[in-house]
Amino acid sequence: MKHRINIYGEFGIKEPILALARETEEAVKDAFARIEAVREVNQLKVIRALQLEKVSDSHFAGTTGYGYNDRGREIMEAVYAHAFGCEDALVRHSITCGSHALALCLYGILRPGDELLSVTGKPYDTLDEVIGIRGKPGSGSLKDFGITYRQVELKAGEIDFKAITEAINERTRMVFLTRSRGYANRPPATIEQIARVVETVKAINKDILVMVDNCYGEFVETLEPTDAGADVMAGSLIKNPGGGIVPAGGYIAGTREAVEMISYRMTLPGIGREVGATLGQNRLMFQGFFLAPHIVAESLKGAVFTAEIMRRLGFETWPGPFDQRCDLIQAIRFDREDAVIAFCQGIQKGSPVDSYVTPEPWEMPGYDAPVIMAAGAFIQGSSIELSADAPIKAPYTAYMQGGLVYEHVKLGVMSAIQELSLRGIINL
Repeated sequence: MKHRINIYGEFGIKEPILALARETEEAVKDAFARIEAVREVNQLKVIRALQLEKVSDSHFAGTTGYGYNDRGREIMEAVYAHAFGCEDALVRHSITCGSHALALCLYGILRPGDELLSVTGKPYDTLDEVIGIRGKPGSGSLKDFGITYRQVELKAGEIDFKAITEAINERTRMVFLTRSRGYANRPPATIEQIARVVETVKAINKDILVMVDNCYGEFVETLEPTDAGADVMAGSLIKNPGGGIVPAGGYIAGTREAVEMISYRMTLPGIGREVGATLGQNRLMFQGFFLAPHIVAESLKGAVFTAEIMRRLGFETWPGPFDQRCDLIQAIRFDREDAVIAFCQGIQKGSPVDSYVTPEPWEMPGYDAPVIMAAGAFIQGSSIELSADAPIKAPYTAYMQGGLVYEHVKLGVMSAIQELSLRGIINL
């Protein structure tokens, strides 16, 4: 009988890296335990939502054509609303990505003469052309429709509540927060901070809507932005809430009034949410949501492992291994172009899909610098599966996220370390 004792040797991982990994896992046991405690709460929360809506096998069937009276779709949206502590939700495979879901919210709610105020600095790069910060005039941005935009910068990495109070004026219709760090060197917004923003804004004008870009944030804490009073939030189903098995889609959750307005932008006024054939996707969307708390915890454990092992190799990592986590993203600063490229290419070598492919930086639409993207995923662009992105510009920081199983993240990071060692960037 064949014994595969040194399975890591089959991947070319050397003993010094394995020893470092063992030491790292021992060091982060307490952080793992905290993640598992959050997972338990979120898993039970999702199960309870499924039970309350009496989900059954009959809800897994799909519809075609207009999709009228799709009971599975209606129940799915009620399940999301229950789990996220809000009044209503839209969950659709036809929402193409997280940025699309966010844009639907902005166009659905804002009107000419309104002002959008971002209070966590500039939103994620892919919203620049939606807002009109950059891009071709006349392309249909908010700016083209007479919707103005301003932003409040973070102060020493924290939300500046005094500046928010001063920035709100009679035109302010929506206050926008980006929960995740994205490609920025800042902490993500915590649920406590989001609750305080809601309280601050509503004390000035209760009619101002608070919106949260919740991408990468679902199930990382035991509460969501809508639990904290946000009027609307949005995200992608190929990130956290899809559980790694939903092939496409996005969600929007919030107050009944906000969701109804957004539904008219999603389809058209007068019809809104009443159409949208599910085309056999319901079962995957229910099952993915059921799996999501567990998958998110696996990703978070991988991120903690990465933060500690890379820190031990002398690289700056944020968040640190024992810092509070409010999103999936783990940043590693390299300060060298060759090092950040080597890391991403090493992550690719540890992937279950396209491990033989070598990613290279390219001019990706929506970004202001070339980007290298490592992602050996079963679903294209799935950020809940292990991936690593890096804009090729100083300070040459890699942003790693996802991982359906912890063991894959561990292997991928050790593969990346092996690549750094082989190229003489680190000594091991």
